[in-house]
Amino acid sequence: MTAPADSGAAAPITAVAAVAADASPEVLYEVSDHIAILTLNRPERLNTISGPMLVLLGELLLKADRDKDVRCIILTAKGKAFCAGLDLRGASSGSTGLQGASTSTDIDLRSTPPTVLFNLGTPTICALNGSAAGYGMDTALGCDIRIMSDTAKMAAAFTKRGIVPESGGTWILPRLLGWSKAAEIIFTGRTLSAKECVDMGLASRAVPEAEVAKVARDLALEIAGNAPLAVQASKRLMRMGLSEGFDEHVHHVFLQLLPLLRTEDALEGMKAFMEKRPANYQGK
Repeated sequence: MTAPADSGAAAPITAVAAVAADASPEVLYEVSDHIAILTLNRPERLNTISGPMLVLLGELLLKADRDKDVRCIILTAKGKAFCAGLDLRGASSGSTGLQGASTSTDIDLRSTPPTVLFNLGTPTICALNGSAAGYGMDTALGCDIRIMSDTAKMAAAFTKRGIVPESGGTWILPRLLGWSKAAEIIFTGRTLSAKECVDMGLASRAVPEAEVAKVARDLALEIAGNAPLAVQASKRLMRMGLSEGFDEHVHHVFLQLLPLLRTEDALEGMKAFMEKRPANYQGK
């Protein structure tokens, strides 16, 4: 399932190619009903990531996160694949912006999609319309929730290409699966079916391909219907809890809870419960 262009490896970005005025953006962006949908739009290349596409994806993720009207982000793709990795064929010809000086020791990864995804305050759902390999797999794992097509696969093809999961996989997989199972997948470079991904906990569910977008959107709407400040605080606390002891974490929970109790949304939530009606949250 891995495209010939896939390496799974990131490289320094040194240039961003201009997009022709009549060309369709390589990442599409739309917002409705408090949901931002980012769509990888390079189906003819199995949505392999070019240099400009890498930059654009990071920028649009940050744009969605800054938008107070956005309460959930869906990341998906056009075509038969979600993302087959990085496009190194373009990089070898110098056309994608992925090429860089091999002697550089000053690599700033703060604006790259894996780092941006991890630090977003807005909940993220990856709707895997098709298979994900290498960088595409790591990008999917960087989202909070994954909904897969039942025919999709995840390919941890890094060691088969002589590299490592550089986009977060070595940090995420052991936390999701435990050391032994993560080591087995990474060391073997194994390809996992949708069923295996669900059974292991790498995806929430696998559904027919035609239903992926709807299931992801329905879930996003359910999330967006809750108090956004509370949802974002919950995500922030979950992220902090990955590296904290219990006592320290509980202290931070109360530091988040106290200001939330003073919000209009908290009052609305209590009133809606007492009045037995749906809450109308405003993010205030």
